[in-house]
Amino acid sequence: MQFIFQGSLHYVKKQLLSLLSAMLDLPTPKRFGCSPFLQKQKESPASKQLKMVQGMEGYQFQNWALTYSSNPELYFQPTSIEEVRQILELARQRGKKVKVVGGGHSPSDIACTEDFMIRMDKMNKVLEVDKKKRQATVEAGIFLCDLNEELARHGLAMSNLGAVAEVAAAGVIGTGTHNTGIEHGILPTQVVALTLMTAGGEILKCSDSLNEEIFQAARLHLGSLGVILDLTIQCVPAFRLHELQFPSTLTEVLDNLDFHMKKSEYFRFLWFPHTENVRVIYQDRTDKPVQNTSSWFWGYAVGYHLLEFLLWVSTFLPRMVPWINQIFFSLLSSGRDERVDCSHRIFTYECLFKQHVQDWAVPMGKTKEALLQLKAWLENNQTVVAHFPVEVRFARGDNILLSPCFQRDSCYMNIIMYRPYGKEVPRDQYWAAYEEIMQNAGGRPHWAKAHSCTRKDFQRMYPGFQKFCSIREQLDPTGMFLNSYLEKVFF
Repeated sequence: MQFIFQGSLHYVKKQLLSLLSAMLDLPTPKRFGCSPFLQKQKESPASKQLKMVQGMEGYQFQNWALTYSSNPELYFQPTSIEEVRQILELARQRGKKVKVVGGGHSPSDIACTEDFMIRMDKMNKVLEVDKKKRQATVEAGIFLCDLNEELARHGLAMSNLGAVAEVAAAGVIGTGTHNTGIEHGILPTQVVALTLMTAGGEILKCSDSLNEEIFQAARLHLGSLGVILDLTIQCVPAFRLHELQFPSTLTEVLDNLDFHMKKSEYFRFLWFPHTENVRVIYQDRTDKPVQNTSSWFWGYAVGYHLLEFLLWVSTFLPRMVPWINQIFFSLLSSGRDERVDCSHRIFTYECLFKQHVQDWAVPMGKTKEALLQLKAWLENNQTVVAHFPVEVRFARGDNILLSPCFQRDSCYMNIIMYRPYGKEVPRDQYWAAYEEIMQNAGGRPHWAKAHSCTRKDFQRMYPGFQKFCSIREQLDPTGMFLNSYLEKVFF
C-alpha cells in the first residue's frame, strides 16, 4: 500500500491522468495489494478525505483457525510513524474505530473490526541491537520468526518463546503470550521499553522509569490503548536446548509436581483425556551439538494426516475419541525421545490443524485439584469427548496489570477441540465445565483465546483491572480502539 503526498510529482501526474480519463470517459485503473489475505481490493475514494493517506477496500480478515472473520471498511499497511498518525487522524475525522492486527493467530475475535484495520507488517525492522545491554529495539510489526534469526546473527536470543513464531511482536505482548518455566514470566515480561501512539496522535515513551503506570498497562494492552510503534526486548546470549520427552501418568506427575519443576528449566506436560497417560517434556540449556532425529512419517503422515482423518471419522462416531487418544499416545508418545537445537527451534512447534482452544491460568497451588476435577468430570459425563492433549505449563508471577500471572505464580491449562477438515465438533458442554472448574480455582483466561467472561468477572479476577480501565479512558477517551470483543471486557 502506498501513501500519496500532495506536493509530490507523483500526485500531480495522477491528477492529470484522472482528469484526462474523465474527459475521455476512460475507466480508472484499480489497485490491488500483494497480501495473500486481500480479496477484490480497490482504492477507496473515502480514504482521500485526508488526501495524504490511502486505505484499501475489500479486505477480508480471517484468523488462522478460520473461526472468526470480519470485513473492515478500510485496510492499511503503514510504513512509517507519520503514516500511522495520518490513519488515526482520518479515523477521528470520520468517527471510525481502529484495530491493529498482527499474525492473526488469536483464536478469538479480539482483532476483528468493521471499521479501520491496520496491519503493521511493513513496519518490521530491527532498529537497534545493544550487545552490551543485550537489548534489541524493534518495530512493532516484526514477526518473531524473523526476529529470532536476526537476534541469532548478533549472538542473542529471547529467553522464552510461545509455540508459534509467525506472530507480530506487538501482538505477542498485546494478548499475554506465554510458554512454560516457573522461573520465567509471560513474554511481555521481556519487554523493558515501548513506544505508543495514542488516539490523539501523541507519542509516549514508556518504561519502568518513564510513564511507568502506562508501561505496566501497555505491556499487555489488548490493542485498547493505542498503536504500539516499537518495543525494546531484554535478550540473553544465544543458547541451545536439549529436549527430553518421556511417558508418565497423571497421578505420578501431579504427586511429584515440585520435583519436575525443579528438575527442568522449561517443564511442561501433555495429558491425554480419557486416559491416565501423560507425556512429560523437559527442555534445558546445553552445549551439546544439534541433534534431531524426527521422522516425517511419524510426525506428519501419522501425527497429522492420519490423526485428522480419524478425528473426522469420530465426528460420526464420537465414542472413537477415547480410543484415538489411547492409540496415538501408544504410537507417538509412549517412548523416550531427545533432540538438541537452538532455543527458538525447540520452543516453537507444530500446532497441527484448525482448532478451538481455551487456556486459563490458575494459582500454582490449585494445579492438582483443578486438573483432577476436569478428569473426574469427563469420567462422569461419558457422552462428552475431549481431544488430546490438555497442555499444562507454568509461569512466574509479575506486576503487569492485566497479566493472568499478576502477583502470583501460575499454572496454565490449555484444552483443545480440533476441527478436522474444517468440520465443527460439539464442545459446548466441555467448554462450560472447564470454565466453571477454572473459575472456581481462581483462574484467569488467556486474553487471546475463547472465553465467556465479562467486565464483572474481570473486576473480581484482576486487582489492577480498574486501574487499567482508568488508563485506557485517559489514553482513548472516545473509544477509538474498541471493538465488540473489548466492549464485553470493559462495559
